[in-house]
Amino acid sequence: MKQILQDMGKGDTYIAEAPAPALSAGTVLIHSTVSLISAGTERMLVDFGRASYLEKARQQPEKVRMVLDKIRTDGLMTTIEAVRSKLAQPLALGYCNVGVVTQVGTGVDGLKAGDRVVSNGPHADVVKVGRNLCARIPDGVDDESAAFVVVASIGLQGMRLAQPTLGEAFVVTGAGLIGLLTVQLLRAHGCRVLAIDFDEGKLALARQFGAETCNPGRGEDPVAAGLSFSRGLGVDGVIITASTQSSDPVTQAARMSRQRGRIVLVGVTGLELNRADFYAKELSFQVSCSYGPGRYDPAYEERGMDYPPGFVRWTEQRNFEAILDMLNSRQLDVGPLITHRYAFDDAPAAYRQLTEDKSGLGTLLKYSAAAVVRDVRSVSLRPEQQFDIARPVLGFIGAGNYASRMLIPAFKAAGAQFHTIVTSGGISGVIHGSKAGFAEASTDMVGMLADPGINTAVIVTRHDTHARFVVQALRAGKHVFVEKPLALHAQELADVQAAYTQAHVTGRGPQLMVGFNRRFAPQVQKMKALLASVKEPKSFIMTMNAGAIPAGHWTQDAGVGGGRVIGEACHFIDLMRFLADSPVVSVQARRMGDTPGMAVTEDKASITLGFADGSFGTIMYLANGAAAFPKERVEVFTAGRTLQLDNFRKLRAYGWPGFSKLNLWRQDKGQNACAAAFLQSVQQGTSAIASEEIFEVTRVTIEAAELLRRQ
Repeated sequence: MKQILQDMGKGDTYIAEAPAPALSAGTVLIHSTVSLISAGTERMLVDFGRASYLEKARQQPEKVRMVLDKIRTDGLMTTIEAVRSKLAQPLALGYCNVGVVTQVGTGVDGLKAGDRVVSNGPHADVVKVGRNLCARIPDGVDDESAAFVVVASIGLQGMRLAQPTLGEAFVVTGAGLIGLLTVQLLRAHGCRVLAIDFDEGKLALARQFGAETCNPGRGEDPVAAGLSFSRGLGVDGVIITASTQSSDPVTQAARMSRQRGRIVLVGVTGLELNRADFYAKELSFQVSCSYGPGRYDPAYEERGMDYPPGFVRWTEQRNFEAILDMLNSRQLDVGPLITHRYAFDDAPAAYRQLTEDKSGLGTLLKYSAAAVVRDVRSVSLRPEQQFDIARPVLGFIGAGNYASRMLIPAFKAAGAQFHTIVTSGGISGVIHGSKAGFAEASTDMVGMLADPGINTAVIVTRHDTHARFVVQALRAGKHVFVEKPLALHAQELADVQAAYTQAHVTGRGPQLMVGFNRRFAPQVQKMKALLASVKEPKSFIMTMNAGAIPAGHWTQDAGVGGGRVIGEACHFIDLMRFLADSPVVSVQARRMGDTPGMAVTEDKASITLGFADGSFGTIMYLANGAAAFPKERVEVFTAGRTLQLDNFRKLRAYGWPGFSKLNLWRQDKGQNACAAAFLQSVQQGTSAIASEEIFEVTRVTIEAAELLRRQ
């Protein structure tokens, strides 16, 4: 397949070739016929990508503050690398797609192959979306008209929040694509409409759709126009669909509104508000979130859980359907909004036009590639690459943030041979596979595991897939490196142990390693060497100042991410086991008590471990601390001596003869050394971490999480 990407670092807009997405439960695959470039949103993204680093910083001051906080905790070089890596990840453009369903996943009802649908899929000739993110197109609506459904739904959601009634006077500030669609929706709702914009051509269209107009560029005063339009009463509502850094649209909206008027922000504006403008009139101000309830809710968008109509009448999908009904009944006219048409392969020219001609509105991309070309599941990135099968030859499963920023570079630094990178969507595999030097990108994991030219699998996917993928890889005879956690519950752990035992039934079998990288960090290795001379028990205090993550984030979901104890605190359980060098014999755990308004308490907890040699230690996993405090601190007390490690940068020793400190210029959590150790273990047939220890740490982590959940 092919997809349009925006390079957010260099500013290029280009078409990338990638494997077609893999179908999964609750999703549909669509062959695109038409997609609409959203002039406002996509022009803003393209312009941001082309801006200098300084201008990017000026546009996002809140991100600058986050960068400064990260410098204080992680160091300058680590932060610079993180920022560069973030900007180097291209962004998929587009969210207004029309096409034909080719496959439906399990759990999808009401759609079948051959249905024409509209979706919020990107500009790509094959699109994969969740069931709730698409709607069937009536026979009376052509593909080009249907391409406007998603942007029209954005305006519709803003209008629903404003709650217009028959005969009210409404203002639409910003007569771009969404603004002109909003004008029509308000008119269909029985409202009188005043459109405000600086572009006379767009205002001419607004008048064609039945609105009165105001052009500040010609010296017309928006506030005076609004008051006159409302016959001196003040307008009932203002919907702001403009995109500007100025706060003028909000200020003007407040001053032209009547007592208790409603203002809804759909676009992007400055928000330097004057309290006096709102106070005396008791105005309501609300920001509209995209195209309706369900947006950004993983349960709705990813897992297909719909909201009951009796409680949430208009979801994003039902808004799609409402717009389709209006198109079908000819109450919404999008024909005059189409200003340009391009073949999909000419998309770069379309984006040049988008940035050079600010008067353009609806730009359509037309798709015509044959199905056999679109549906290819593997793409060659380096066809000339040769591999030494006597050494580890890697197939990567997953190319998310951690895989692309940390793990792939770590394996590359260790001299790994990269064969195939597998992702469910395809495009991320091409992006990161090309950069790292993989020979192929694929969406076919089964095919990758069956490839005799690959002897090692690296699994960096969502936590709920780890155990299952490890079992499949072991049964395929592959060495396995899996990013933590190994399993989310006891049965998954038992399945992995059974597969590992079976793989070793005849003697030497494949290596299995979990990415417990912190034990390989240089300062931890120094601590281990110092502690080796101590024969008496040790006391540990390990603090993870983890920071808050929203309750709805997938890592907080016990069934998907396993929760933060299983997903993250396992690092420190392994680290304590490594430094104690003794089996865990007891586990205790205590979480913060339930508090009104606190959705998650499991990520504010203590875990105390007892070891066979008499050592003990407590892990404080806390999501309620200050960001300026060290994120990870390790303290060891033993034999009248103390070691303290902060953020894997500063190691201080108290009472250790001949050693006082080991500080690093940059943070090193051991990722590179961990990857190198695994490759060496595959090469030499000796485990970098004993399998019994891996299974023990996983069991202890699961037990600790279960103790917390039972409280």
